[in-house]
Amino acid sequence: MSRAKCVWHTTLLLGLFAGLHVPGMNALSAQTLRVSEATIEDINAAFDSGSLTSEGLVQLYLARIQAYDQEGPRLNAVLWLNDQALETARALDAERRVSGPRSPLHGIPVALKDNIDTADMPTTAGSLLLAGSLPPDDAFIVKKLREAGAIILAKLNMSELASGVTMSSVGGFIRNPHDTERSPAGSSGGTGAAIAAAFAQLGIGTDTGGSVRGPTTANGITGLKPTHGLLSRDGIVPLALSFDMAGPMARHVYDVAVMLGAMTGIDPDDVATSKSVDRFETNYTQFLDVRALGDARIGVARDFLGQDTEVDWILEASVEAMRAEGATVVDVHFPQWLLDAKGDWYTTIRWREFRAQIPEYLATIGPEYPKTLSEMVERSMEIASLTPEGGTPNPTRWSLLIQEEQSGTLDDHEYIAMKNYGLPMAQSIVAGLMDAQELDAIVYPTSPTRPSLVNGGGGGGVSATNIANLTGFPDLIVPGGFTSDQLPVGISFLGRPFSEPRLFGLGYAFEQATKVRRDPKLTPPLLGEEIRR
Repeated sequence: MSRAKCVWHTTLLLGLFAGLHVPGMNALSAQTLRVSEATIEDINAAFDSGSLTSEGLVQLYLARIQAYDQEGPRLNAVLWLNDQALETARALDAERRVSGPRSPLHGIPVALKDNIDTADMPTTAGSLLLAGSLPPDDAFIVKKLREAGAIILAKLNMSELASGVTMSSVGGFIRNPHDTERSPAGSSGGTGAAIAAAFAQLGIGTDTGGSVRGPTTANGITGLKPTHGLLSRDGIVPLALSFDMAGPMARHVYDVAVMLGAMTGIDPDDVATSKSVDRFETNYTQFLDVRALGDARIGVARDFLGQDTEVDWILEASVEAMRAEGATVVDVHFPQWLLDAKGDWYTTIRWREFRAQIPEYLATIGPEYPKTLSEMVERSMEIASLTPEGGTPNPTRWSLLIQEEQSGTLDDHEYIAMKNYGLPMAQSIVAGLMDAQELDAIVYPTSPTRPSLVNGGGGGGVSATNIANLTGFPDLIVPGGFTSDQLPVGISFLGRPFSEPRLFGLGYAFEQATKVRRDPKLTPPLLGEEIRR
C-alpha cells in the first residue's frame, strides 16, 4: 500500500439535443477505442483477443493517475494506491489462461471511496481522526467484488466523514477534471473526479443525501443510488443508516449495470438487505434495451427549475430526446409541503443517527482511535489549529461534529416521528404520484445548477436529491449535456423500489440515443493507451 501524493465542446441549442453528438468523434477506429470510451464489454473483448491483459490495463490506469492526479492538473482524487494491484492482475491473467474468467469483472480495476473498508489499505473516511486505520476485514460489497475477480486499485478522496465541503483533512481539496475552478461535488467527489478522468474502469461512492448523484452530474458520468436495502452497508463508515447506500459510478450505463449485479446479495450482517430477497438480480445487463423508451411513461418534475437557465434547457432537450424515442411524457409536481419539509426531516434523522451509529463502527477499529462522537469532537479541537504533515485541517467539518454531537438521540420524539411516520409518508406520496400517472420514472436535472465554483460562487441550489433518500427509492443518473462553459449536467431517473431493471433500460436507451458524455479537457488520452477489441 502506497500513498499517492496529496494526491468537441458541445454547443447548447434550445429545443435540440443537449449536446450534439458527432458519430465517430470519440472512437479512433471501428476496432480501436480510447480507454475512457471502452466499456467492460470492450475490455473483455480485448482480453479475449489477447490484445490486452489485466496487468497492462492496471499499468495504463496507474500512468493516468501519475499524469493527472499527482502531476498536471493535480486532481487530488486518489488517497491510497494498492501496491499489490499489479501482482493481483498478473495472477488473474494467469487464472484466465487456465480456467477462464470468473465474471465480467475478472481483471477489471475498481476504485473505492475511502469510507468503504478494505483490509489491505487504510480506511479513514478522509479524516485525520482515523489516520492509518486498517479495518479488520473488507466490506461485504468489497468481498463480492474481489470474488468476482475485480482488482481494488485505489482508495479515493472524499468530503470528510461523507459530509461538508469537497475536501478532507487527510487528502485536501479535490478538483473537477472539467474545470479545476469548479467543485466535483460531494461527498463522493474523489470517485466522481477519478472515474471522469479515467483513473479506473469503475468506482464506488456512497450516498446519504445525494453523495453519489452530485459528483456523478458534476463530473459528467453515470451513477446509481440503489434502492435502500439492495446493497449491504456492512463495512461502510456510517453517516445515517436510514439513508446510507453504496452506489456504482462509471463512464457508461453498461458498466454501472455490471458492477451493481456483482455486489447484490443477502448479508446476514445487514438486516436491510432482507428487503431485497427475491428482488435483486446478479445480471442487470440483460435489461439494457435501446428501445426501452418506446413504451415508457415518463414524468417530468420541473419543481426545481429556474435556478440555472442552461440546466433548464438541457432538461427540456433531454425530454425531447425521450419523446423522439417514443416515450409518453407528462408533467408531475411533488407536493409543496414535501418540498418544504424534506430538508428538516432529513437533518433530524441524519444528525441523530450519526451520533448514535458512528460508535458502532469505531468499535471495530483499533483502540488508538476515538470511540464516541464526543471523543471525536475533543480530538478534532486538539488538531484544528495544527497542520499535520500530509494533512489539511478541516475546521468546517469538525465544527459540524459539534452540532451533530448536540443534536439529540434516537429516543427524541422528533426523531421517532420522522422515522416512523415521516419516511413512510414520503414513500407513500412519491409512489402515489407515480401510480396515479402510471409512470416508469420521474426525471429532473440531478442538480438544478452547474457545478459550483471552488471559491463558493454559483452552483448549489435546492435540488430533488434527498427525495430518493427519504423514500429509499432508486435514482439513476445519465449525462444530459453540457453548458456553454463546458460543464456537465446529469439527468435523474427516479423509480419505484427495486425498479433498477427498468431504470437501466430507460437510462441505456437515453444514453445511446443522445451520446453526450465526453472526456474532461484537462485529462486527455496519454500516448499508447488505446484499446484494440
